[in-house]
Amino acid sequence: MNLLYGIGFAAALLIALVMTPLVRRFAFWAKAVDAPNHRKVHSRIMPRLGGLAIFIAFIGAYFIVSPAIDTLKADVVFGLLVGGTIVVLVGALDDRFDLSPKIKLLGQILAASVVVYSGVTIDLVNVPFGDETISLSWLAVPLTIFWIVGVTNAINLIDGLDGLSAGVSAIATTTILVLALMMGNVTVVLLCTLLLGSIIGFLFYNFHPAKIFMGDSGALFLGFTLATLSVLGFKQATVVSLLVPIMILGVPLSDTFFAIMRRWVNNLPISAADKSHLHHCLLRMGFSHRTTVLIIYGIATFFGFSAVLLSYMSEQQALWGAVILVAVLLVVLVVGAEFIGIISRTKRPVLHFLNKIRMKTMQRMTK
Repeated sequence: MNLLYGIGFAAALLIALVMTPLVRRFAFWAKAVDAPNHRKVHSRIMPRLGGLAIFIAFIGAYFIVSPAIDTLKADVVFGLLVGGTIVVLVGALDDRFDLSPKIKLLGQILAASVVVYSGVTIDLVNVPFGDETISLSWLAVPLTIFWIVGVTNAINLIDGLDGLSAGVSAIATTTILVLALMMGNVTVVLLCTLLLGSIIGFLFYNFHPAKIFMGDSGALFLGFTLATLSVLGFKQATVVSLLVPIMILGVPLSDTFFAIMRRWVNNLPISAADKSHLHHCLLRMGFSHRTTVLIIYGIATFFGFSAVLLSYMSEQQALWGAVILVAVLLVVLVVGAEFIGIISRTKRPVLHFLNKIRMKTMQRMTK
């Protein structure tokens, strides 16, 4: 089985390496390009549609190795492939024609509905510090669709620097892969292996200085696939298993949360675009393009490590560990967000409060 995983990874990697230059030429021919403007970091016209190379590598490698594995959940994989095809098509059309947000959202909901129809849903919630289990019943469907659509858009939002979205997705994929190996989930292990190979192959051309962007076709596909894989791996939503996929996707989800808060504080529509995402803030602080991406890779790795650590704990340890870890992460996230100005460059209530405490402490010490 390990040999098949290795063959799948190598096949996906090689297909992505071969297909990405071809897709790059096709993007120029189809005029699916990204022109620089006041919101963009790049300064020259760049081809989009890179997601097609990732998708082709993923699909191609799957059909190479899947016939040799008879323990795959065929209906689930079918739902993922069909849903993935839908989001890639929607993303590719947006890369070329700039679709309206409503049309893109409808496409994402349709793709998520296909996955849910194939049997992928969040079914149960366990009450914290108790043995009672609550069935989500009809809420399972809208909750799962909300999760898939939310994560899909979160990955799309962080796609602002060369190699950023692809690298963060690769780290998240690796984390899910490690957890799936721990649980012996053959379907998730194979899909993660193929996705990781596809992303790494594409990253050869996408890391700074990029020769091609993944575009919405890539960002939507990666977000959609990661959201689906996280549900596949953690269908029963205990406190811990709910936190694990959230931690795995901590960078895109926290950046999305701060973007919503930033627009709310500044009385702007939630859909309004700006240049205050995490990567923008780090660039303003003086970090180079490459260093900014590597810093965010480090943050994503920390979130992934935390998710694996939680999963290694016993149930009782994990409950208390989750409480402590979430409390620490919230403090770090809030203080860090205010320090770099991701919500507001002027409104920093927590930092001001901490500074007042520091000043009073110093005054007492000098008396």
